[in-house]
Amino acid sequence: MFRPNRTKQKLLEDTPAYGVLHSLAHPQVAELIGLAGCDFAVIDGEHGLGGEAQHVACVQALAATAATSVLRIPSRDPVRVKRALDVGVEGLLVPDVRTPEEAAAIAGACFYPPRGQRGFAAGTLRAANYGFAVDDYVASNGGELLLCLMIESAEGVDKVAEIAAVDGVDVIQVGPFDLSYELGVPGQFDHPRFVEALQRIEAGVRAAGKVLGGMPLPGLDLDRLLDRGYRMITLGADIPMLAGALRAAVGGTRR
Repeated sequence: MFRPNRTKQKLLEDTPAYGVLHSLAHPQVAELIGLAGCDFAVIDGEHGLGGEAQHVACVQALAATAATSVLRIPSRDPVRVKRALDVGVEGLLVPDVRTPEEAAAIAGACFYPPRGQRGFAAGTLRAANYGFAVDDYVASNGGELLLCLMIESAEGVDKVAEIAAVDGVDVIQVGPFDLSYELGVPGQFDHPRFVEALQRIEAGVRAAGKVLGGMPLPGLDLDRLLDRGYRMITLGADIPMLAGALRAAVGGTRR
């Protein structure tokens, strides 16, 4: 459903927004995440379960809560962008953006002309409430969309300031696991090579005046994230959260 993007508004006000990565692609779980008080849920269309139908059901479930639906698409393909927007996701998370040209192409796919090159079918889309909100939706032309790009490579680190500066980009999200592997220090988030790359991302995003997104890591807890300017913060993922709760519950029976 077309509505004001609460998470985007919080970020514009420099207020932290907190969410969870939703990998199970189950609408009741998505609804639970929203009802728990998360500002956003990232439906994981890159590594998570489910296909388009399940992801749409999760978007619908989140629409019954205050939480913003963000879909992580599996690639930079503009057709993927178009399909995600047409079903009414409120935010996009795009993996492994490496150049400002790629960022500009993604942003262009998000907006109708003259701002971009998005194909027009607003009169029939769920994104425009199946046409009931078409005038407001078209007039907004992506104004309520939260566009988040992930930096997960050395090339992306080198060009992060230019990527962040692209019109339409709201958030630069650090992809720490892929980045650490690319840098040759897998999972070593305290390694000087990774620490330097992270600092360069932070500086580049600040220089562009955009929002930093990230997650707590060893040596970089929530308080430190906030101190370093992160505002869109993913607190964890549903599968390890559930697994941890189950492990703790079962462990309590082992006597």
